[in-house]
Amino acid sequence: MKLDFALAHRPFPETRLQPAFVRVRGETHRLTDVALCTPRYLAPVPCCSVTKEALREGYSTDNARAVAQHGRLRELLQASGVRCHSLPPAAGQADMCFTRDAAVATPWGLVALHPALDHRASEVDKIAGWATSALGERPRRIRQGRIEGGDVCIARPGLLIIGVSGARTDEAGAAEFAAPFEADGWDVLRYRFDEHFLHLDTIFCMLDEKHALACTDVLDDAFMAELAARGIALIPVTYKEARRLGCNVLSIDGHSIIAAAGTPRVARMMREHGFTVHELELDELTACGGGVHCLTMPLQREG
Repeated sequence: MKLDFALAHRPFPETRLQPAFVRVRGETHRLTDVALCTPRYLAPVPCCSVTKEALREGYSTDNARAVAQHGRLRELLQASGVRCHSLPPAAGQADMCFTRDAAVATPWGLVALHPALDHRASEVDKIAGWATSALGERPRRIRQGRIEGGDVCIARPGLLIIGVSGARTDEAGAAEFAAPFEADGWDVLRYRFDEHFLHLDTIFCMLDEKHALACTDVLDDAFMAELAARGIALIPVTYKEARRLGCNVLSIDGHSIIAAAGTPRVARMMREHGFTVHELELDELTACGGGVHCLTMPLQREG
């Protein structure tokens, strides 16, 4: 099913969370609240292979179209019963719409991360200040090493998966983020991969607690065996599909999935496995290296 929601010509209402509700214990639990940032200042930053390829092919951002596409994502989230919280865009912050990377909600509240690149690292103070004032949630800060939200997968209660490329997320950052999970007895699985693939969520993404999209062309056999041992079945995505952000999806509730249009075979496979898939045109955003997963920072999931 491909849905095309008309962009509303009205301001989106602001909502406020109580601090106790900024919690996520599973990547695919029912999503109730999410942080978004309008791509008003979106621009292609040549810091990943996908964006570099788009620039070689002559891409330049149409900001009005990017804002419209992002608005349709917001419309779909709201139609799915998700409350959307707006992080104000900032001039000069070209990637701020990819809210996933600067902060992650955990079972113990929001954690402000430590991105590797200067233009992303400067987003963290803005997000931490916004969370304190708009959500009443003062985030814990990661101070050691580097870690970005696209490498963090709180797969389900008791299982945390962290991608470690050494570039965007390194061992020190992964260790500091994982420490509370390990102290609470969680199984923490670290996957070391090549920085060419930017973030874990470009090659691996949970759909429900037992199924995930995975770029099996490139994932290490040992990692796939670790996932199988934990009862996670993989739906295979090719390298070319992963380059089109085919792995980068958002699970609303372990059944309904939002995906960027452009990888029809992946959408068909998800439907064949019983998932309801909503596809959105997001090519202005994916050309800049991020899909639906990157564009959404879950703040609360039930369960």
